[in-house]
Amino acid sequence: MTSIIARIALDCAFKEWQVQAVSELLDQGATIPFIARYRKEATGSLDEVAIAKIRDRLVQLMRLEERRVSIIGSLTKRSLLTPDLMEKLQAAKTLTAIEDIYLPYRPKRRTRATVAREHGLEPLASIIFAQGNTDPLDDAASFIDPQKGVPSANDAVAGARDIIAEWISEDALARSKMRELFEAEGIIKSRIVAGQDAGASKYRDYVDWSEPLSQAPSHRVLAMQRGAKDGILSLHISPPEEEALAVLDDLFVLGSGPSSHQVKLSASDSYHRLLAPSMETEILAFAKARADEKAIAVFADNLRQLLLEAPLGEKNILAVDPGFRTGCKIAVLDNLGRLVHSDVIYPHEPQKNVLEAEEIILDICERFGVEVIAVGNGTAGRETEKFLRKLNFPREIPVVAVNEAGASVYSASQTARDEFPDQDATVRGAVSIGRRLMDPLAELVKIDPQAIGIGQYQHDVDQPSLRRKLDDVVMSCVGLIGVDVNTASRELLTYVAGLGPKLAEAIVKYRNEHGLFKSRKDLLKVPRLGPRAFEQAAGFLRIREGDNPLDASAVHPESYGIVEKMAEDLGVSVRELMQSESLLKRVDLKHYATDKVGMPTLVDIMEELIRPGRDPRKEFEAFRFGDVEKIEDLKVGMKLPGIVTNVTAFGAFVDIGVHQDGLVHISQLADRFVRNPSDVVRARQKVTVTVMDVDLERKRISLSMKKI
Repeated sequence: MTSIIARIALDCAFKEWQVQAVSELLDQGATIPFIARYRKEATGSLDEVAIAKIRDRLVQLMRLEERRVSIIGSLTKRSLLTPDLMEKLQAAKTLTAIEDIYLPYRPKRRTRATVAREHGLEPLASIIFAQGNTDPLDDAASFIDPQKGVPSANDAVAGARDIIAEWISEDALARSKMRELFEAEGIIKSRIVAGQDAGASKYRDYVDWSEPLSQAPSHRVLAMQRGAKDGILSLHISPPEEEALAVLDDLFVLGSGPSSHQVKLSASDSYHRLLAPSMETEILAFAKARADEKAIAVFADNLRQLLLEAPLGEKNILAVDPGFRTGCKIAVLDNLGRLVHSDVIYPHEPQKNVLEAEEIILDICERFGVEVIAVGNGTAGRETEKFLRKLNFPREIPVVAVNEAGASVYSASQTARDEFPDQDATVRGAVSIGRRLMDPLAELVKIDPQAIGIGQYQHDVDQPSLRRKLDDVVMSCVGLIGVDVNTASRELLTYVAGLGPKLAEAIVKYRNEHGLFKSRKDLLKVPRLGPRAFEQAAGFLRIREGDNPLDASAVHPESYGIVEKMAEDLGVSVRELMQSESLLKRVDLKHYATDKVGMPTLVDIMEELIRPGRDPRKEFEAFRFGDVEKIEDLKVGMKLPGIVTNVTAFGAFVDIGVHQDGLVHISQLADRFVRNPSDVVRARQKVTVTVMDVDLERKRISLSMKKI
């Protein structure tokens, strides 16, 4: 374990004691948000990104060690482990290196080399491979044995070449150099599979495509691999053949005599029959892993921006799930997000009951004191928004378009059925639209992130890695904002550090049976919520208007004594201290530092006392689309307001209110060169775009954010 700690510290540019501290805390069951927020002294104030990096490297290197031990055990059991082999295995720093060393000793299926060995030709292969001055055909004479399947010297030499080809393909150095060549000089090529012309339209850009693998962006790699998985494309990677053969010749061909000629033939056969296919499979897997990593990072960043989108806050909301033939579903929510009324109106074709719809909306807004109207941006969204904006309300009521991606998924989920067992899916969908305007985080945690429409090939990437990353993001956002334990849903509580689904359900059940929590200490009364879970979760749970004012802040209960001492030293109560900026300014933090509690924690405590339970999200700003409503309204050169819905490796998609997002290609994001779109834009950002091109047949809109 010591060597692993040292290696992570070196690879990630951390100090060994920091990596050791994180490792120990993780072993104790601490979560990343808890470590980052409440154990700064132990880790040297490492943030969540650094801690997650250490965690992931620990997992990776532990798997490496497990594989190393497994291989050593296998070799030992078969009496194949030599001191030299042991030294090589112990020195290997990657899983690939270990597997390369083990490859010659791995139990194999029956191969051409296996058959040649059975024919007794391995000694001949050794003679030829040594490349002495003898003629291989002369050397082969003594190996001729028709009964063993070796009728001639040429057959014996051919069998020996099969053995040499396998030796070359299993040579660790040869594989390493060939791997480097494939990565540096490999050309990735995709072609249409014979007979798959009917399915080629989806992959029209890749039916005859080639480019250097080193220059292929992640989205193209994933697109081609999806085409190959669908059986539409064939996908191959190879470097220039002459360069590959030159690598093997340099390693194994020692001269120009007859034996060296046979080794050269063996090297060529080894490359074409064994090494190239093996390297292609391996490099394709590496390329996908890199593309997965990039796509997952983009997805995670988009999700973070979406979850941290500015909340409207506690308002009475009229939520509308638009529709034409089936009407617009209406849900009225009070300022706590509770459903108080539902209805349906038909202001559009084919019914077009405009006057009746107007009366219903005006009556509802008056009866329930509606302060904001939220309209889903799906089918009939712009038409419904236009209808609502024309109504003559007695007071100003903002009409806000809400991205409804995933609302239908929520409405059909078990979570929605549990929340609203007596309502149909259409009402649940409208509720989701209204609630995500009030508090995006609290509502979106109920939906699988893959259903929100913010990813890039999210169904093609490694699913466990994606899930782990997305869980990290959601837990981080929940920890950053904090959760009101008395109003939070089971789904939101699930993502509080240290809880999870079962404890979240237990908290909700206890709350329903015993009433609201009065203090954080009451959480310890929840069945199965022990001291360890309490330690991890308490700082992220808020209790408003509880017995202790600190319970509404991010100050951890383990630090309450520090605040109480501050108040005692000033001769006031904790509540009085928190309500007086002048009193807080009199606190000298250095007086409260100890061996365990240093300035990082004390600074955090003071920030919380100044603004207890602060919400780090921005203030809500209403947005309004331009006057266009459908793609046919667009004209080249139009400048329109829009909202970024998805950021990818190749650009950003922007909703301009025409039911079809437009693409701002990476080359059109700014007047300067852009390497990563996320450096310029983020999901849910409000932008102004210029229409560059409109393809009505393919329903594609090209946009630009350039100023010139």
